Amino acid sequence: MTPLKIIDIEAIPIRAPLAREFKGSFYHMTHRATIVVRLTTDQGIVGEAYVGDEDATAAEILALIQNEIAPVVTGMDAMATEKCWAAMYPATFDILRDRRIGLVALAGVDSAVWDAVGKALGQPLWRLWGGARDRVPMTAIGGYYGEPLGPIAEEIAYYRDELGLAGMKFKVGGRSPAVDAERVAAAREAAGPDFVLCIDANQGYTVPEAVDLCNRVRDLGIRWFEEPVRWHNDRRGLRDVRSIGGIPVAAGQTELTPSGCRDLMETGSIDVCNFDASWSGGPTAWRRTAAVATTYDVEMGHHEEPQVSTHLIASVPHGTFAECFHPDRDPFWWSIVGNRPRLVDGHLELPTGPGFGWELDWDYINRHRLDA
Repeated sequence: MTPLKIIDIEAIPIRAPLAREFKGSFYHMTHRATIVVRLTTDQGIVGEAYVGDEDATAAEILALIQNEIAPVVTGMDAMATEKCWAAMYPATFDILRDRRIGLVALAGVDSAVWDAVGKALGQPLWRLWGGARDRVPMTAIGGYYGEPLGPIAEEIAYYRDELGLAGMKFKVGGRSPAVDAERVAAAREAAGPDFVLCIDANQGYTVPEAVDLCNRVRDLGIRWFEEPVRWHNDRRGLRDVRSIGGIPVAAGQTELTPSGCRDLMETGSIDVCNFDASWSGGPTAWRRTAAVATTYDVEMGHHEEPQVSTHLIASVPHGTFAECFHPDRDPFWWSIVGNRPRLVDGHLELPTGPGFGWELDWDYINRHRLDA
């Protein structure tokens, strides 16, 4: 096959204000930012992708793509995906720079490389990567403190009845276990028994607090408890909550590498690996992690980023849910992707067009670009 030579890489930072402030256990957000990457090849095929939510470091990611990654992959064959990834990986080696900056930059270009490959082969990436299914269940991330989206019952009704989602990941960890248990019980009552309900503490609890919450909500049909414990000793803490709490545990979004996720599996700390391709080196890194997970009987999730995660989750037999936000929390998924299909029975049908198959709205992108 004729090589698919990379001749140009363009990175475009965009930033949009959120309709209101959103608060988790120990964080808050008022804007959303991302990097759009366009990779042009000598055959006229253009790979396009957007990744990450890196408001504070967007300028550094942009500079890294332009100055360190683009020069090394320009001229390479995009079909040699592993070779391209290996050439870009040294961008993460600078010990004086936050490694995630390099990993997000790598993820953006890796995603665009794969989009170009899918287009060259005429195949959607979910099929090219394994084709385990052609649609995936989608859940929302919500239940923020302060109820910026209204009362819990109204928020859940919007996800279920208006957006047609299969479930919700509900925020906990910012109040006492007793208070959070009341909030979770209210969510389950509003959702009904057939609506998937996960809980996510964003590393907000101590181990005893997380176990206390498990004892209070164990009978509410919780699909998993995500990142229940503080970051500084989380492998042991996750293991203990998993062993004692009686609710499946998910983690992995704060890991930077497949080997970090492997250690979570090896220590018996998780049932679900919620690795984030856009934060951790791209689809190539996520697929490596998914392969490792099969050897530990661990399910795969993906933290946010439905424009990428839907293809990855659909490609493997142990994939779980793709995640999205309310349109006020993530205007990009609802505004950038012009051909996003409506959900049916809680599931999103994957595009059949080549690559990611998404038609990006360049009018929206250009209105919110930071380098204009």
